[in-house]
Amino acid sequence: MTSQMPTENITTGTRRPPVRRRTARQFIPPQHGAWAMLLVPWLAGVLSVGFRWPHLPLAGAWLAGYLLSYYVLQAVKTRRLSRFRPQLMLYGPVTAALGLLVVTVRPQLLVYAPAYALLLALNVVYARRRRERALVNDLVSVVQSCLMVFVAATLAGTGISHVTPVFTVVLLYFTGTVLYVKTMIRERGKSSYYWASVMYHALALGVAAFLGIPLTAVFVLLLLRAAALPRHRLTPKHVGMIEIAASALVLITAVAAR
Repeated sequence: MTSQMPTENITTGTRRPPVRRRTARQFIPPQHGAWAMLLVPWLAGVLSVGFRWPHLPLAGAWLAGYLLSYYVLQAVKTRRLSRFRPQLMLYGPVTAALGLLVVTVRPQLLVYAPAYALLLALNVVYARRRRERALVNDLVSVVQSCLMVFVAATLAGTGISHVTPVFTVVLLYFTGTVLYVKTMIRERGKSSYYWASVMYHALALGVAAFLGIPLTAVFVLLLLRAAALPRHRLTPKHVGMIEIAASALVLITAVAAR
C-alpha cells in the first residue's frame, strides 16, 4: 500500500508529493472558476423547471464533457496528443455513454448540437493560436455554459420561453464576471477594461431592472463590486470567494424571481 504521507528524497533532501495526489491532479484541470460556470446554469435550469431523473445523467455528461473538452483543447494547444491520452481515454467514454443516455430519453436535445459544435470550434481556433485567454474566447465559453439552462428545460419537456428570463440573468452575470475578473487579475490597472466592465454592469442593471425588483438589487451590488473592488489589491483566492457568493446570490434570486 502506498503511503499518503509526503516522501523524502534522500539524495537531495527535498520533499516529493505523494504519487497518488500527483496522479489525481493530472485528471483535474486547475480552472477553479469553471466549476461555477458549469454548476450554476445547470442548477438554474433544473430549479426552474423541476427536477427529473434524467437531469442526473445530464449533469454527469456535462461535467465529463467539460473535462474532456479541457484536455482536448490542451492537446490542440500543445500539439501533444499522447501527453493527454489518459485523460481523453477516461473522459471520452464517460461523456459518450451519459450523453447517449440523455439523448435517448429526449432526442430533441440534438437541436443544440450545432450550436455547441460551432462554439467548440471557436475554442479550438483560439487554442491552436494559444490565445485561449482572449476575451472573445472567454465569452464563447460563457455562452456554452449558459445554454445549459435551455438544455435542462428541454430535457424536462418544458418550453425554453419558460426559462428565458433565468437564462438572461445567468448570461448577464457571467458575461460581467469575465470582464470584472480580468480587471482584478490579468488586465489589472488597464482603464479600458475597467470602464468596459463598469459600463457593462450598468447596462446589465438596466436589463435586470426590467426583469424585476429583486434582480435590480443584486445587479446594483454587482455594479458596485465592479466599480470599487478593482481599486483594491485582492488575491485571486479572495476574488474567487467573492464570486462564489455572488453566483449563489444570482442563482437564488433568478430562480425565485422568475
